[in-house]
Amino acid sequence: MSLDNRYEFVFLFDVKDGNPNGDPDAGNLPRVDAETGQGLVTDVCLKRKVRNYVGLVKEETPPFEIYIKEKAVLNRNNLRAYEELGLKHESKKLPKKEEDARNVTQWMCQNFFDIRTFGAVMSTDVNTGQVRGPVQMNFARSIEPVVSAEHSITRMAVTTEKEAEQQSGDNRTMGRKFTIPYGLYRSHGFISANLAKQTGFGEEDLELLWDALINMLDHDRSASRGEMSPCALYVFKHESPLGNAPARKLFDLIDVNRVSDGPARDFKDYQVSIREDQLPSGVQLIKYLE
Repeated sequence: MSLDNRYEFVFLFDVKDGNPNGDPDAGNLPRVDAETGQGLVTDVCLKRKVRNYVGLVKEETPPFEIYIKEKAVLNRNNLRAYEELGLKHESKKLPKKEEDARNVTQWMCQNFFDIRTFGAVMSTDVNTGQVRGPVQMNFARSIEPVVSAEHSITRMAVTTEKEAEQQSGDNRTMGRKFTIPYGLYRSHGFISANLAKQTGFGEEDLELLWDALINMLDHDRSASRGEMSPCALYVFKHESPLGNAPARKLFDLIDVNRVSDGPARDFKDYQVSIREDQLPSGVQLIKYLE
């Protein structure tokens, strides 16, 4: 069943003693806004975690396969659409018949959760078109500036016999690890009912998306990311498919402010204030994780 409502959402999550999203262009330092010092987590990083969670809980079976994943061969996935529909592909070209071209793209949407959710550019050598996804997320930004800490790390084990013969003080590999002591991040998301109709994104997919945002960080643990946890998820549901109020106006109803002195080290050091009495007509606020 397709969506009949537009949605926006605010997702809050925090990190303790970890690097939520390293920047490969800066030696894997935590991403920051160079002007404000606020921490950043890219939309690509957040979508990756959603994909991983859906792949885990749905066991990579249609209609919940994942298109963009580690070591995926995209041409191989695209070719499946032609084979299933009994069509022959031409290099880098969609089928000449408009109906066949549409069916190839729809087959990809029907079988891959992340295509019908986030969209995809599938115009590779085996061309299955392009899809604009109904769910879009922006960069997450920390509420306050973050401080990056650098830590030296050593390795006690060795790789070769030659290294083992060296003195113990010479064969310890020195490295660097970057963390932030604490950061509370806020991300905004948008869901278009009109684009959902085009890709087939439905109510079951929507509930799976909320489930992923709430639980994905608990299944994405690593030493480098420290302790990352979801803190709150606020969903604005519009009565109309086109929406009943501007997204900016809705986001402005939620304020996150410090309530403690000294450096923040926990979500309890902040207070979330929502002006629910100012909700526009036709918009419902749904709260998760409270």
